[in-house]
Amino acid sequence: MYAITGITGQVGGAAARALLAAGQPVRAVVRDAAKGRVWADLGCEIAVAEMEDAQALTRAFTGATGVFVLPPSNFDPEPGFPEARVVISAVHQALAAARPARVVCLSTVGAQATQSNLLSQRTLMEEALGTLPLSVTFLRPAWFLENLAWDIAQAREEGVLSSYLQPLDRAVPMVATADVGAVAAALLTQHEAPPRIVELEGPERLSQHGIADALSKVLGRPVRAQAVPRETWGALFRAQGTRDPMPRIQMLDGFNEGWICFEGDEATVRKGSVGVAEVIRALAG
Repeated sequence: MYAITGITGQVGGAAARALLAAGQPVRAVVRDAAKGRVWADLGCEIAVAEMEDAQALTRAFTGATGVFVLPPSNFDPEPGFPEARVVISAVHQALAAARPARVVCLSTVGAQATQSNLLSQRTLMEEALGTLPLSVTFLRPAWFLENLAWDIAQAREEGVLSSYLQPLDRAVPMVATADVGAVAAALLTQHEAPPRIVELEGPERLSQHGIADALSKVLGRPVRAQAVPRETWGALFRAQGTRDPMPRIQMLDGFNEGWICFEGDEATVRKGSVGVAEVIRALAG
């Protein structure tokens, strides 16, 4: 039995579908039993647990051979990441009590960075779960291609890709969530012990100009990449409802300045198979 948290999201759902396709039993860990019905219909066992509830998570993880930990995303955290720390504590307690044979935890590219930024929430998770006397693998994917969902409408209507990743001609590792879920499932079920850290990107690195070209081809209209001036980021993010834009700005700075990057070299990073055009077609459809 494999317990999957975050199963209602793209990565968790992809991991669960890969396991089910391989004939493996899956326990869907959901916050709301109603959201688990679609997974129950697919043959999954259902466990209800909030990610902040150590006792409920312990029940959800108990008896599982492997657990996929997908921490909830928080794009506007309080200073010091208290929300993430509560989740981390609960997950740590639950795993220590349930003691599954294998744990795969979704982390991020750049989790090894020492500079504080939005992704430091994943750094804290790695530091905590790394102390467990269990087989824990941290899966560090690149920038998600599905983030382009925010750009489809503007590209279609105005022919513009507003880019926070800069310079526009620099190729950046990116990956589709389908590849992330598939690799997570493979790590949970492989016979040999997986490595402590697995870094993952898609089949090619992409510049913003390259993404604009892909948008042009899929949408059937010219699309150009346009840099969003850094001095406007804070006001833009606040207008979107962000209370404190600094962690997100620091994250973008990390990508643009190069200190949010893979820890290993390009030869050690795993490659997925889903390309940008396939993701754009799905998002635009």
